[in-house]
Formats: sequence, C-alpha cells, structure tokens
Amino acid sequence: MAAEMRGHANVERPVRVGLIGSQFISSIHAESLKRCAQAELVAVASPTPGNAERFAQRFGIPRHFTDYRSLLDLNALDLVVIGAPNDLHCQITLAAAAAGKHVVVEKPMCLNLADADRMIEACRVANVKLMYAEELCFAPKYVRLKELLTSGALGRPTLLKQSEKHDGPHAAHFWDVNRSGGGVTMDMGCHAIEFFRWMLDRPKVESVYAQMSTSVHGDKTTGEDNAILILEFAEGVTALAEESWTKPGGMDDRAEVYGTEGQAYANLLSGNSILTYSARGYDYAVEKAGTTRGWSFTIYEELWNYGFPQEMAHFVDCVQHDRQPAVTGEDGRAVLEVLFAAYASAGSGRKVALPFTSDAARPFDLWKKK
Repeated sequence: MAAEMRGHANVERPVRVGLIGSQFISSIHAESLKRCAQAELVAVASPTPGNAERFAQRFGIPRHFTDYRSLLDLNALDLVVIGAPNDLHCQITLAAAAAGKHVVVEKPMCLNLADADRMIEACRVANVKLMYAEELCFAPKYVRLKELLTSGALGRPTLLKQSEKHDGPHAAHFWDVNRSGGGVTMDMGCHAIEFFRWMLDRPKVESVYAQMSTSVHGDKTTGEDNAILILEFAEGVTALAEESWTKPGGMDDRAEVYGTEGQAYANLLSGNSILTYSARGYDYAVEKAGTTRGWSFTIYEELWNYGFPQEMAHFVDCVQHDRQPAVTGEDGRAVLEVLFAAYASAGSGRKVALPFTSDAARPFDLWKKK
C-alpha cells in the first residue's frame, strides 16, 4: 500500500482496486466499481483456469491471476474486494493486510468468531481498513426508510421486520455447510441482522430466538432452507427476520418499521419493477438464484436499487480520503456473533442471550451437532 493512501488522502488519482473472485458477486462488484469515477479496476484473481482471464476481458481489467497472492504482490494496488467463498474470507484478509491492502469482505464475514477477531486485529496492526459489504445499508429505498425513522416521523421504534426470499443460491459452495458455515441464515439472515442494527443506530442485541428447518432442499444440503429469527434489542425494540430458499418466482426483499407514532412499509423490488409473465424465464442482473418462469417482477437499474454502486463508491471514498466506513469489520463480527447465537437457539429450542461466545468452527455446528 502506498503510504499516501494509508494516511492522508491523495485525491489526485483513483483508488486502484483488485477483485478476488470471478463469479456472480464479483461481477456485481465490477459493474458497481465501473460506475465509480474514483475507482480503477487493475486486476482480478480466480483459481479456476481461464475464469480470471475471461472476467478481465469482459470488464476491461488489465491484469489477471490464478493465485490471489500474485494479485496482492502488485505495488499499484490499494484495495481488494473479496468475493470468494465464505471459508476463504479469513485467509485472504490476513494475506491482504500483510500486503498493506485495504479490504472489502463480502458477507458473512467468515466462518467463526476467532477468525473474525484475527481479521480485525490483522487489519488494525497493518493500518488498513476492513470494510464489511452489507449493501442493504446503501439501498436507496431503505436509506429513505431509515431517514423516516431517524427523523422521528414514526415515533419511537417498537418493531422491525425484514424478509429476503428466493428458491436457492446460485453457487454450489452455498449448499455445502463446510464451506458456507450454514444455510439460508448465513447466506441471507446476515443481511437482516445488520439491517436491524443499522436502522436502530446499532444498539446492543440482548437476545436471539431462532427456528430453522430443511424443508425443500434436503437433497442438496444439510443446511437450513427456512429460518425465522427474533432479536430483542436494548430499549425494548423487537426485530423479526424471515429468510427462505424455498420461494419460487425470483427474489423478494421487504422491510417494515413500526413506531409509537406511525409505520412504514418498504418493498425493495416490487415498487421499482415491471410485472412480467415469461414462460421461459430470464436472469436478473443481481439475483440469479431461482427461476423467473411464470409471473415475476422484472427490475430495472437493479444494481442501483440494491445499493451496490453506492456501497462501493463509499468504500472507495473511505480509502481515498481516510474516512471511517459506515459498515466495518467490527460490524461484520457483531453480525456473526448474532448468527452463532441464532444457530445455538435453533439447536436448543431456547432464547439465547448476548454477548455470546463459541469456539465452534461454524454456526451450523450449534444447530446440528455431529
């Protein structure tokens, strides 16, 4: 990392970014960073032969590697965005910090709390930023929802809800709990947890109760494909998350906020969509999970509606101007702690209090003990 990019801002040149990963989420990262004038994509790495080269050609990226460590050796590199499977997040972050690169890590942060602590400490020692990619904190409709709550228009918050549902993940590693750490709760429940924390300005989570089941996809995974989480926050606010891999017809993502003087409902996608019937189905720009055959909502400007370009632009600005990120590694660690408590609750059938500690290698092990 060049000294000027770790300390005082160098506003004369863009932040030089490398992508680690070449599949679905890395494509979103590339598309989003292409929209950011202060970012320059300089390299991509993927271990699958040919993938990085094809990805580089697709997005006009000058360098490509099969080993991410070769990417990290580049001097002309300021920031890496990790779009690799969950089980690789920790080792890549440690290597990036050692190389003096700022880090954006995709959700969930990693597989266990010990690794999260190692990631945070490594970036602290290296004096690089560790940023946690939670796009719901940047989705324009949800940003406006938070503004309503923060302004007092809804009174004192009493109940929050968030749901995210489709009929299953797009990449094989999500089905493998050894790589993912769990099922739909790890994949999408992490969004809800940070959404609630962000909406409420991150108060203490006091307890979690969760119910999980494998209802449809037992032939593909031992992980849960349906989950309900109830979080109790300080000052009496309750939050309910509904997460599912069992809904056909594309993505559904919505939130509700209830207060002492009002309520607000935000459907992230249907209010910005085209009601569509297709016998063949089609691909979403963002969420390729599941089928869109039949009736569905076709999204335009999907990246913008989800907040991905805004998220990447924010993280780039934090590097360029040495600012504190809105979503940090500590936030990612806090989400992971709640995830562990949720799996422990689902495994025991009881409410679990926080703070919660566990030396389990992955949250899934607290639900289905082997």
